[in-house]
Amino acid sequence: MSQQVVTRFAPSPTGYLHIGGARTALFNWLFARGHGGKFLLRIEDTDRARSTPEATQAILDGLAWLGLDHDGDVISQFERADRHRAVALEMLAADKAYKCYATQDEIQTFRDTARAEGKSTLFQSPWRDASPDMHPKDAPYVIRIKAPREGSTVIHDKVQGDVTIRNDQLDDMVLLRGDGNPVYMLAVAVDDHDMGVTHVIRGDDHLNNAARQMMIYTAMGWPLPVYAHIPLIHGPDGKKLSKRHGALGVEEYQKMGYPAAGIRNYLARLGWGHGDDEFFSDEQAKAWFELEGIGKAPARLDFKKLENLCGQHIAAMPDAAVLHELSEFLAVTGQPALSAEKLALFSEAMYCLKERAKTFPELLDKAQFIMVDRPIQPDEKAAAHLDSVSRGILSELTPQLQNARWKRDDLEALANQFAEDHGTKFGKLAGPLRAALAGRSATPSVFDMMLVLGRDESIARLTDAASGGS
Repeated sequence: MSQQVVTRFAPSPTGYLHIGGARTALFNWLFARGHGGKFLLRIEDTDRARSTPEATQAILDGLAWLGLDHDGDVISQFERADRHRAVALEMLAADKAYKCYATQDEIQTFRDTARAEGKSTLFQSPWRDASPDMHPKDAPYVIRIKAPREGSTVIHDKVQGDVTIRNDQLDDMVLLRGDGNPVYMLAVAVDDHDMGVTHVIRGDDHLNNAARQMMIYTAMGWPLPVYAHIPLIHGPDGKKLSKRHGALGVEEYQKMGYPAAGIRNYLARLGWGHGDDEFFSDEQAKAWFELEGIGKAPARLDFKKLENLCGQHIAAMPDAAVLHELSEFLAVTGQPALSAEKLALFSEAMYCLKERAKTFPELLDKAQFIMVDRPIQPDEKAAAHLDSVSRGILSELTPQLQNARWKRDDLEALANQFAEDHGTKFGKLAGPLRAALAGRSATPSVFDMMLVLGRDESIARLTDAASGGS
């Protein structure tokens, strides 16, 4: 591509960043980054009644968490209203648009009559070709574009293929309302042109809008962008995604403890594919992502697949990155931050925590032995392993451990020998040891916990348990 690729994400700030919107942003980001282009962000805040600063912030926070960085400043569509107005007046001056004085009642009467006669209810304004000297003085008017009446408009879409719309299906769209405010369709086309957007990648619910926005491009003599209208995301039941399917906002996924890299990977695979590759890095996704790989059918949200991918990403992430995201997870869920001491233990333990943890709550669950402080109160299941016989065994084992070399092989050899000397297998010792070290019955390996906690803390915990608590 000789021309620099420029994509954009243009959400309306009326609520959180929807998971479907996040995927649209991701596709735009991947395409721009993969082609060495620009990814721009525009907030479509023309609906003043519903647009809120809080919603804008929620969108920015969601994109930041997902790691989808944009180029340049965030564009406010509302602040560009004067420019949108100017374009409408330019079209009016060039006879590509006209002043329409029809009232709402007249438009309704036209539609009712057309319906009764079985004709098209698309409003055909009597003012389209009226000469200016026919215009009433000081009467309110809207400015309408002169839509083509003959032939058809073809949207060359990279996902949907060629989509043909008969021009007699297009009405003379309003550009400026009676109060002089520009309509959304005009604002989008002008902004996309002025921002230099080369590729408009968005949900296929905007497909019909493309034909109407193309009228503005054509009237202004602007080159058309490349269009790619992507199918929406459906729930597991094949129905349009809604609250009943569970989480809809990106921040909910963060609060559920999914890693951002796993979400990026999963969303990239929703409706786009590269061979049989399921698990891949951002760099691979940027290199592979092309519009031709997007399917036409709606993708289905599958939480099992999402969790599986997230587990693979946690396992593959550098320890520091896991700790950073874990700290962010604790912050957004209102949990206390980890102390420097606990963070150091987490760093030590990462090798035995990352494996098979699909989310940060699962990772924290495995790390319970780090989170608890002495004296440990075992839960009901673990307490069952600390009867008088088990405590006697711990009393005997602890002094031997105290004198052992604190290396995994030595600790394993000592524990196995101890079990053998007592005519049992190590498995029988594991329950009491887990209860003593973590207060839980499901934990990482006993030896991993001992190595992470260190000799002094491990011995102290075992001593506590052997004596029946503090």
